[in-house]
Amino acid sequence: MTACAVAVAPFTIAADGSYAARLAGNGDARYPERWTLTGPEPYAVPLPLAQPEEADSEVLPLADGRVLIHRRVADRHAFALLYPTGGAGAGPRTGQLELGSLRPQGEEVRVTLLPPAPDGRGAFALAVGDAGTTVWRVAGTPFGPEPVARIPGRCSGGVWLDRTGRLLALDRELHGAVKAVAVDLGRGGEVSPLLQIAEGSDDRLLLADPDSGLLLIRSDAPGEQRLGWGVLGSARPVRFPECLRADGATATPFAVQPGQALMPESCGVALRLGDGALALWRPCDRQVFRLGAPVGWLGGTGLWSAQGRLQLPYATAEVPCGILGMTLPAAPPPPVRLDAVPAPAPRPVPLQQAPLR
Repeated sequence: MTACAVAVAPFTIAADGSYAARLAGNGDARYPERWTLTGPEPYAVPLPLAQPEEADSEVLPLADGRVLIHRRVADRHAFALLYPTGGAGAGPRTGQLELGSLRPQGEEVRVTLLPPAPDGRGAFALAVGDAGTTVWRVAGTPFGPEPVARIPGRCSGGVWLDRTGRLLALDRELHGAVKAVAVDLGRGGEVSPLLQIAEGSDDRLLLADPDSGLLLIRSDAPGEQRLGWGVLGSARPVRFPECLRADGATATPFAVQPGQALMPESCGVALRLGDGALALWRPCDRQVFRLGAPVGWLGGTGLWSAQGRLQLPYATAEVPCGILGMTLPAAPPPPVRLDAVPAPAPRPVPLQQAPLR
């Protein structure tokens, strides 16, 4: 399954779709909550500690059921693993394993968790400062957080390009433009260009599917912020469908249908629109299916099965842990016109592939 967390609410789905985590509660009474998504129906397990969590804490589920939490503690960024203990009576219900912390030195540094690693075991964080960006491995190491890549420029985003957790795409701001680059964590953080659509354009990678190579891109190369798509390793240009134009500046793709090897045009794509609504689309379609989002939809997130079933998490007073499933409608065939004039060919926009070494 393929999923991507959207930074609208603290809700994150594991890369394999097995678990999810969020900060539940309100105001000063927040606590981590783990969702189990496998089995006949989802269920939630609260993971409270003696003190409530701050609203800016981040949570991320691992494949073994533990939940990583990132807290800001004074001038440090602390990381720990939380897990249910199954204790009875008045004993603690939540176990905690401290992993260590980062203490920024000399410059203002913003630290955020990256999306769940594809292997489900490790976890990574992005520390962005004025002089550059560092990728830290904060879980899955024997001696606490360790740096795995140092990148010139200020980076944001974060999209995994493979199933092993080796190739990470970041949006790097350097020399006045934002360009997506590929960072090879298996080669000491070697950086390669990934998107070079136009010399002065801002080209960001929003989502990628390793099975088909489908890339979802936002760029101002066409003259305005537009949503586009391309294929990793393909010589064909990035395309900016007209049906996505109205929402290209604000829509966020959050899930791609996996398992469509060699068929990127057939992949279903789920989009959270700027007004919070939901839309479904395929690259081969000439239209976007706009749908009403479920009440209590959590963070504009979801996961898509290889069978084409989109599952959306939601929580309401009546259903505190729910999943709504839906299927992408079939697109109607285009109308046949005997006097139709062929559409002009799109302006070539090259897509540069990062070396997969």
